[in-house]
Amino acid sequence: VRLVRRVASRRSLGARLSPAAAAAAAGRGCSPKMAAPPGEYFSVGSQVSCRTCQEQRLQGEVVAFDYQSKMLALKCPSSSGKPNHADILLINLQYVSEVEIINDRTETPPPLASLNVSKLASKARTEKEEKLSQAYAISAGVSLEGQQLFQTIHKTIKDCKWQEKNIVVMEEVVITPPYQVENCKGKEGSALSHVRKIVEKHFRDVESQKILQRSQAQQPQKEAALSS
Repeated sequence: VRLVRRVASRRSLGARLSPAAAAAAAGRGCSPKMAAPPGEYFSVGSQVSCRTCQEQRLQGEVVAFDYQSKMLALKCPSSSGKPNHADILLINLQYVSEVEIINDRTETPPPLASLNVSKLASKARTEKEEKLSQAYAISAGVSLEGQQLFQTIHKTIKDCKWQEKNIVVMEEVVITPPYQVENCKGKEGSALSHVRKIVEKHFRDVESQKILQRSQAQQPQKEAALSS
């Protein structure tokens, strides 16, 4: 993605659909009304508002813009509400009927922050392994309780894998279905003791959550009985 430092010269911009994209858009009820003149750019740091061909309004700060693919990246307030977080929207301008520049940024944007590529690659590998592990468990017919326990253990101990329907922890402890404390097998020692404590706490937390959910479900009935 190419970061842009040229200032857009018009106050209102749009995107022209290719014939194939136009046909696809028409099938979804999209009808873009404006076209971006050749050579238009969005300056990094500008505040823009986009209207999609589905009449959805998206607004945020320009983080990046790739002219060739017409992909625009906007930074928006976090949907989680956390002040130090932000949502990043990737918008394909082929499906946008109008872009309005609310506040043009004319000064040179600050230098880009450095990225720890190796850390990002490691995180991507870890997440991929976790997804593959979940997919394996589902395909092997592991119960939902077993899948949930595996995820709980994996949060604390990364050396955790599936062996058919058994959970193998640190190559020392094996947990067989139905995955209760008594199903934890291995050489007596700190590893087995630690895993047993994790399993015990997991099912205790699950039971507490079930009790809470039942209580919340019964609350409206109790209130209705009292009001009558």
